[in-house]
Amino acid sequence: MTVTAAIDPATARRAMIDSQLRTSGINQPAVLAAMAAVAREDFVPAEARGHAYIDRAIPLGNGRALPAPLVQAALLAQAMPKPGQRALVVSCGSGYLAALVEAMGASVEVIDAADAAVGKGAAQRFDLLLIDGAVEQLPESLLRSLGDGGRVVAGLAKGAVTSLAAGIKTNGTVALSALAEMGIPVLHEFAAPKSWSF
Repeated sequence: MTVTAAIDPATARRAMIDSQLRTSGINQPAVLAAMAAVAREDFVPAEARGHAYIDRAIPLGNGRALPAPLVQAALLAQAMPKPGQRALVVSCGSGYLAALVEAMGASVEVIDAADAAVGKGAAQRFDLLLIDGAVEQLPESLLRSLGDGGRVVAGLAKGAVTSLAAGIKTNGTVALSALAEMGIPVLHEFAAPKSWSF
């Protein structure tokens, strides 16, 4: 019988940074420091702790998933939260992205995707809106929570393709621009209404 020793989480975290993030162009010191400081294994179901640092999404239950580490690193690299900024994080249910944003120094408010989709909470004005998943549309209530000039960074779902996307609120509206195709779990709460076709 062969016994395999469990990999130390700190070692797995360092391997994630070196083999997944740096090799994909994520080299911003503040992003790497946050990814090194926050224990991803604390934000996954107990049975997934041993593979918290793999380069794919981890199911959280109820149709939700924690995006792969590279997705959240890319969100952070695009948003670059800073001390003094106020960030609203729409959560996929894990809390990991919010902890990373906090580690970068921004003040964070978290709203669950289901609540955000129906307009609950988030009445304040924020500098950043980060969505921990891919969306087909952004509800007006979320856009109202963003101050003019505020930035949105999210996954964008178009058909079967998901991309990292970003936009700036100007004159009360935000147009999300796709930046790079990435495998990002879809938040079905933000699905666009289905249209009839004949």
